[in-house]
Amino acid sequence: MKRNRPPVWSVVGLMTMVLVSQWELSCCGMTLNSVPLRRVPHKIQKAGAGLGSRTHHRQRRSWVWNQFFVLEEYTGDDPLYVGKLHSDVDKGEGKVKYVLSGEGASSIFTIDENTGDIHAIKRLDREEQAYYTLRAQAVDHDTSRPVEPESEFVIKVQDINDNEPKFLDGPYNARVPEMSPVGTSVVQVVATDADDPTYGNSARVIYSILEGQPYFSVDPKTGVVRTALPNMDREARDQYLLVIQAKDMVGQMGGLSGTTSVTVTLSDVNDNPPRFSRKSYQFSVPESLPVASVVARIKALDSDVGPNAEMEYRIIDGDGLGMFRVLVDKDTQEGLITLQKALDFETKAGYSLRIEASNKNIDPRFLSQGSFSDTASVRLIVENVDEAPVFSSPVSKMVVSEAAKVGTVIGTVSANDPDATNSPIRYSIDRNTDLERFFNIEATTGVISTAKPLDREVNAIHNITILAIESLDPTQVGKGSAIITVMDINDNAPVFAIEYETILCENAIPGQVIETISAVDKDEPPSGHRFVFSLTAEAAGNMNFTLRDNKDNTASILTKRGGFQRRKQSMYRLPVLIRDSGSPVLSSTNTLSIRVCECDSNGDRQSCGTEAFMLSAGLSTGALIAILACILTLLVLVLLIVTMRRRKKEPLILDEDRDVRENIVRYDDEGGGEEDTEAFDMVALRNLNVVRDNKARRDVTPEVTALYTPRPPPYKAATNNGIFREFIWDRLKEADVDPSAPPYDSLQTYAFEGSGSVAESLSSLESLSTDSEHNYDYLSDWGPRFRKLADLYGQSDSSNIFAS
Repeated sequence: MKRNRPPVWSVVGLMTMVLVSQWELSCCGMTLNSVPLRRVPHKIQKAGAGLGSRTHHRQRRSWVWNQFFVLEEYTGDDPLYVGKLHSDVDKGEGKVKYVLSGEGASSIFTIDENTGDIHAIKRLDREEQAYYTLRAQAVDHDTSRPVEPESEFVIKVQDINDNEPKFLDGPYNARVPEMSPVGTSVVQVVATDADDPTYGNSARVIYSILEGQPYFSVDPKTGVVRTALPNMDREARDQYLLVIQAKDMVGQMGGLSGTTSVTVTLSDVNDNPPRFSRKSYQFSVPESLPVASVVARIKALDSDVGPNAEMEYRIIDGDGLGMFRVLVDKDTQEGLITLQKALDFETKAGYSLRIEASNKNIDPRFLSQGSFSDTASVRLIVENVDEAPVFSSPVSKMVVSEAAKVGTVIGTVSANDPDATNSPIRYSIDRNTDLERFFNIEATTGVISTAKPLDREVNAIHNITILAIESLDPTQVGKGSAIITVMDINDNAPVFAIEYETILCENAIPGQVIETISAVDKDEPPSGHRFVFSLTAEAAGNMNFTLRDNKDNTASILTKRGGFQRRKQSMYRLPVLIRDSGSPVLSSTNTLSIRVCECDSNGDRQSCGTEAFMLSAGLSTGALIAILACILTLLVLVLLIVTMRRRKKEPLILDEDRDVRENIVRYDDEGGGEEDTEAFDMVALRNLNVVRDNKARRDVTPEVTALYTPRPPPYKAATNNGIFREFIWDRLKEADVDPSAPPYDSLQTYAFEGSGSVAESLSSLESLSTDSEHNYDYLSDWGPRFRKLADLYGQSDSSNIFAS
């Protein structure tokens, strides 16, 4: 907060000091405000000598100034005089001009260029800027050439007390434990003053407490707030609001001040013991209350809070030590009295307890005030309740054989009314636990008997609920359980443990184990299972297999011979008889399927059953798949060709006279595949009597041509079918002389194929059978897979190594 102009006397005094200083420094050739020049001694001596005699030559020297001073917050109407600059060169003739530059030159500070007087034309604030650095220059008035070197000086803004102390961190919040001794430190408050701390007392602060006495005090110099009264009790008052003042000028009159608030909260200590509001309590407890139920709640009061109010309860005396226990509710700090054993009004109608409550966390400083615990008496009255019937044994265990006949007595259950009325009891079975009604119970006696035949393999244990109902009050129902175990009899024959898939290799040798079998039986004899394996009577004399009982509930199937062939018989069925060791002995016949397969030298299966017959020609599975794929591809191509033919709207040849050749025209799109780039080679069809050259056809790959091209047979005249032969011959002549006509080789080649055909046989097998240059005897060395090919292509006089 800015203050008004300083008192008049301070300004006058300051101006007087300035005038004196100017008079004292005028003899030295320059004038400063308040602070004399700092010059070297020899220059001062020369300047002093100049006072007595002006005729001596004066040596040129540099300007040296210290700081000027100017009061802040000046509010006068006229510019504030700061000081005067004067050079030795200036003789008062108006030839020297003074120039001012630097911070605030012209805008804040002005200089009379003729006299060197400096004035402040604006109000200054030291808190915004404490000093200004300027430069002064004395120059020739006409030429503006420097007559003195440029010099730098400082104008310092002199502080006045125009800022009050401020608490930058306020308002404050603090905590102090209750019952703290006098002088306990609470918090330290700090005030700052923006005035100059190095000048006067404007920034020297003194603290005092305006509100909060007599409970608290504050240190005048440090601002530390302390307790001022002993035994401040949180339970009486837990919060105080303090007002702290900070005043500058060391608290003197005319100083500025600022205030802040301090909220002091007393924190709790355990200085209060727990106390029961009553010395005795009485509660009623129904005898039917379940064990572990809460029968009563009591609470000791504690004025403290938090951990200091946490309680512990215990039973220290009474006749219910074994019947009840007391726990703590952590949320409410109540004592919960819980039931440990079942109550019985007819046995005992009431209990007495003495319960102690104590603090869990005790402060030793306050033990001198007395014990931090309290006791109270609790009386528990047991109320009589009409109770449901009670079984003499909650769970009854019974045993019955699965061969028991309907009506067989299994056991008896018993219940009684615990009340003094001793009402008669009627029994029944909860049918939700016996849905199929296997058992019955006699209503008055509790005798349980079978109602249906039992099967241990279906249900070995029955757990049924028995209801006991009071005759006088049917709403009183007691429940008990009867666990009935069904004993096993030998009524199930043994069977194979799994469904076996037995594989027999063709190269199996006599006495080889091909399968190990085991059995299972639904029955469970006390001594465990013992199975006996054998072949049935009709299979005992077979020449293929035998059975060996391993005496460990397993049996091995062995071969009697070797040389099994899947082509002769691919599957064998062996009946096996399995007997158990029960009484009576039960048996069953199980059929073992044995499949003959081709195996490698290691005995690993390669092919079996139907697949074996298909592979008898020496073809592998991959080859069969490839053949099937080719057949499927050809079928698809044929279907596509037929579809395309049906979509044609016009025949290829429009001449009605040539309708006879329509079937031949349908083969016009036959080609040579990927290598047929020039359609058909017409030369081969020009004339059958012309000897064919060695030019390879473009519609057949070179490899196939080299291997399968037959020797061109001479043209033979057929004696039969003269009409067809003449028709074909006429058409062939027309095709020979017409290069644009499509070839009709399909009809001429395949219509009369065979020994009587014009083109003779086109079979590659026949062409290579006798006079072929190739020899296929090596196929005989390739094994059974190439047996058929060796028979077809081998030499007729060679021996067949695969003949059986």
